[in-house]
Amino acid sequence: MSVEPPGAASGFLSLALSAPVVRRALKYAVVVGAILITINHADALIEGQVGAGRLFKMGLTVLVPYMVSTLSSVEAIRSRR
Repeated sequence: MSVEPPGAASGFLSLALSAPVVRRALKYAVVVGAILITINHADALIEGQVGAGRLFKMGLTVLVPYMVSTLSSVEAIRSRR
């Protein structure tokens, strides 16, 4: 396990918020999020049973692939440096 130097968190954030990483993460979030929403919430969407709680869960569903893509992109960039 490596020890992160001071300022590593700000370096992580700058990479995570960089345009290429954000664009890639958004693409994956839209595609994978839509698939997961369809799998998990299609019945409620079809029946028109979409309230605030379900919308919140759908938002979290899209957030998961965004975070996975962002974390893996940042780590890949850092490992190449």
